[in-house]
Amino acid sequence: MLAGCLVMAVSAQSDMNKFVDQLLQKMTLEEKLGQLNLAPASDEIVTGGNVDTEVGARIASGQLGGVFNLKGVDKIKALQDIAVKKSRLGIPLIVGMDVIHGYETIFPIPLALSCSWDLATIENMARVSAREATADGINWVYSPMVDISLDARWGRVAESGGEDPFLGSQIAKAYVRGYQGDQYDTDRVMACVKHYGLYGAVEGGRDYNTVDMSHLRMYNQYFPPYKAAAEAGAGSFMSSFNLVDGQHATANRWLLTDVLRNQWNFNGFVVTDYGSIGEMTNHGFGNLKQNSVKALKAGTDMDMCSNGFIGTLAESLKDGSVTMADIDLACRRVLEAKYKLGLFDNPYRYLDAKRRARDIYTDEHRAMSRQLATETFVLLKNDHQTLPLKKQGKIALIGPLANDRANIAGTWCVAYTPERYQTIKEGMEQALKGKAQLLYAQGCNLTRDAALQEAAEFGKHIPRVDEAKAKAEALAVAREADVIVCAMGESAEFSGESSSRATLEMPDVQRELLEALVALGKPVVLLNFSGRATVLTWEQAHVDAIMNVWFAGSEAGRAIADVLFGDVAPSGHLTVTMPRALGQVPIYYNHLNTGRPVAEGADRYQKFASNYLEERNDPLYPFGYGLTYTTFNYGKLNLSSDHMAKGGSVEAVLTVVNTGNCEADEVVQLYIRDLVADVSRPVKELKGFQRIHLKAGEQREVKFTITPDMLQYYDINGNIVQGDGEFDIMVGSNSRDVISTRLVVN
Repeated sequence: MLAGCLVMAVSAQSDMNKFVDQLLQKMTLEEKLGQLNLAPASDEIVTGGNVDTEVGARIASGQLGGVFNLKGVDKIKALQDIAVKKSRLGIPLIVGMDVIHGYETIFPIPLALSCSWDLATIENMARVSAREATADGINWVYSPMVDISLDARWGRVAESGGEDPFLGSQIAKAYVRGYQGDQYDTDRVMACVKHYGLYGAVEGGRDYNTVDMSHLRMYNQYFPPYKAAAEAGAGSFMSSFNLVDGQHATANRWLLTDVLRNQWNFNGFVVTDYGSIGEMTNHGFGNLKQNSVKALKAGTDMDMCSNGFIGTLAESLKDGSVTMADIDLACRRVLEAKYKLGLFDNPYRYLDAKRRARDIYTDEHRAMSRQLATETFVLLKNDHQTLPLKKQGKIALIGPLANDRANIAGTWCVAYTPERYQTIKEGMEQALKGKAQLLYAQGCNLTRDAALQEAAEFGKHIPRVDEAKAKAEALAVAREADVIVCAMGESAEFSGESSSRATLEMPDVQRELLEALVALGKPVVLLNFSGRATVLTWEQAHVDAIMNVWFAGSEAGRAIADVLFGDVAPSGHLTVTMPRALGQVPIYYNHLNTGRPVAEGADRYQKFASNYLEERNDPLYPFGYGLTYTTFNYGKLNLSSDHMAKGGSVEAVLTVVNTGNCEADEVVQLYIRDLVADVSRPVKELKGFQRIHLKAGEQREVKFTITPDMLQYYDINGNIVQGDGEFDIMVGSNSRDVISTRLVVN
C-alpha cells in the first residue's frame, strides 16, 4: 500500500510539473508578473453583478494572480468569470481571506484556543472554519499565526498560541491538518503560516518594530512552530514585517530559502504581508524597484499590495538585476498552488451557491464553538467557592462588555455577523430562565479617554455613557444583588494588529468601578476580557473570583453562562505567563538561569542577586496554570528506570486523583530540564501534556514516554545535539507546581 501511495504521489508531481512547464512556455512576461501580484478586494468592487471597471481590466489583462477579503460566492464568481473567460490564458484567481478563528461561526481567539490544550478540537475548529470559508468561495486562509509571543505589550499575542515552542508546534500542526486535510477537497483550504519569521519578538512589544536575536535562540525557541507547520505540509507561508539579522524578513534569503526551503523542505509559495516590500524603504533598503529585486531573489513569490513585482520587475529584467529564471521560479510556485487546489481542473469548484445555507453558521458549528469556548476559560482565583454561581436570588451583571455582541467575539473577525450573536446578559438570562433575577448596568465606559475608546474598538462600538450617572446606577443595582458579576477588561481591538499597549492594567474607569463594587462587601466575580496576559495584581488581592474569558467567539454569551453556573467546569490552562507588574515583561517560564538567581517564589529583595527592588521575580500566575471547580492530587512520580541509554526511552508514571465533588478536566504537564549542556538550557521546558477527564473521586495513572528527541537542542551552528547527562523530570498541573525526579542519560 505504501509503495502504491508513493507511486501515485510521484505521478501527481510529474503531472503537475508537466502542466506548469507547458503553461509557463505560453505566458508572456506581463502574465507571469501578474501571477505574482495580490490585491485586496472589497464588497464595493462588485455591485449588482458588475465588477469595478479598473479591477476587471486588471484581471482580464492578467495583472492579478489573486485577491483577498472578498466575501460571497456571487461576488467571487464575477471576478473568476473575468479571469477564466476574458484573460488570454484563462488562469484562475486564488482567493484568500483572514480567517483567523472562524468564518461566520466565530471560535475563541487563537490565544484562548491554545489555553484549551485540546489539539483534536483545535484541528476540528480549523476544519469547520475551512468548511464555512469554502462555502463562501474562499480557498486560501491567512492562518495559522505561529509566532512565539513573550511580550504581553504586543497586541498580536491574541493571534498566537502563546509562549511555548513545544505546545506551539503541536497547535501549528493541528491547524494545518484541519485546514488542508490529506488533499484539497472542496471544503478544504490552503493554509498560510505567518508571520515568518520571529515577528513575536518585536522590541518593546510595539507592532511592526525591529527584531534582533541570536541564531541559537531562533532555532531553540522561535523556529519550532514554523518548522512544524512546514513539516505538516502547509501550502504557503507569509513573510513578516520585521528585520532578521539586519535584513528585512521579506528579502532575507537565509530565512526564506536556506532555512525554510532547504532545511525544512518547504515546497509551497511565500507571500508577503500587506505592503511589506514597499515598507522596506523605511527600513533603509532603497526604493521599490531595488527592494522588489531583493525580495524576489530571496525567495518571495507573491507581492501583497506593494505593486512592486508587477510594477518594476520588467525593468529589472531588462537591466539584468533579475533573470527570467528568477521570475519563472516564483510564478511556478504560485501556479502550483492553484494546481494543487484544483483550480485548473475546475475554477469554480469553490463556488457552489447552495453551500452557504448548508455549511455556514450551522447549529452543529455553533454547538462546537460553544463547547470549545468553555474549554478556553482560565479560572485564576475562586475564594470561598464563589463559583459556580447558584441559580437563585439576585445576580448583578455590570460592565461595559456585559451587553455587547461584537467585542466579545474578538479581534480579526473579518466575515463575522455579530447581529446574530448573544451577549453575556442574554446568555445569563437564558440560563436562569426565571430561577433567579438578573440585574444589569453598563456601569462605565470602556475607558475614560473617548478618543482611545474609539481607536481601540475599530467599529465595534460600546455606547459612551455619563460616568457619574452610570457609576451611580451600577452601585444601586449592585446593592440590590446577592452577588456581583463584572464583565470588564479589554475590548476586542485593544489587542490584535496595531494594538500594542504601554500598560497592562485594567483601563482606568473600569478599575475605579470595580474598586467601588468590591467595597460594597458582596461576593464579586470578575470576567476578565483580554487578548494578552494582563496585570491583575490588585484584582487577585481583592476580588473573590477571577476567570479569564479572553474573547470567546460567537457563542461567548452562552459559553460563559455554562461555566458561571457550573453546567460545565472550567478547564483552561494558561499558555502565557501573567506578570505581577509591567516591569517584569517580557516574562516567560522557560527562561535561562542567571549566575545569581533567587529562589523561585522569593518575596524579599536580595542585594547582588538578579531581582527587582520593588517586585518579586515570579509571575502572578505561571504558565500552565488553571483552576477548576474541583481539586486534583498528584501522586509520586516514578520512572521505569533512573538511567536511560542514548537512543533508548523510559516511562514517567504518576497517579492523578480527583479529590473534589465535581467531574472536570485536568491538563497534566511534563517538563524537563537539561542540567549540563554545551549551551545554557532553560530552567524547564514543556515536553508533553495530557488532557484527562476525571469524575469525582476517580483516579487515573498517567504515563509519559521520555524519548531522545525530547532531550535534543540546537547548538550555536544550528546543528542538533543529542542531550546526555543529568535531567530533571517534572510533572504537574502548571510550570510552577511540579513533582520532580532525576534521570541520567548515558
